[in-house]
Amino acid sequence: MTAQKGKDLLVKVDMDGLGSFQTMAGLRATRITFNSETIDVTNMESVGGWRELLDGGGVRSASITGSGVFRDQASDERARAIFFGGEMPDFQIIIPDFGVVQGAFQIGSIEYSGNHDGEAVYEISLASGGQILFSAI
Repeated sequence: MTAQKGKDLLVKVDMDGLGSFQTMAGLRATRITFNSETIDVTNMESVGGWRELLDGGGVRSASITGSGVFRDQASDERARAIFFGGEMPDFQIIIPDFGVVQGAFQIGSIEYSGNHDGEAVYEISLASGGQILFSAI
């Protein structure tokens, strides 16, 4: 597999609840993280005192962070509406030459900032709120 362009890692939001996905406008940097909590079942009989984990146990989650230039486009408006409305719509994350991750995410934070001699920027963070599906490209 060859190296991939960072700009091809896309975050898309369902604009209408009907599966009409649109790329979040202005993002320059995007990160997706998958987590799996472990359940420690180590006991007095654990071989050599090594930790043992419960197979298939624990809570899995995903988080997305992104930052970029504030564009005030339809996807920006949708993100604000999601946050202030407490919604948890589907998002898609396109990972080049890997696949598409899709599921419900809650917007945990949106931060807007800017300097007097620069562009207005924003940062956004999302947390999964249900099953995450993966489709290979």
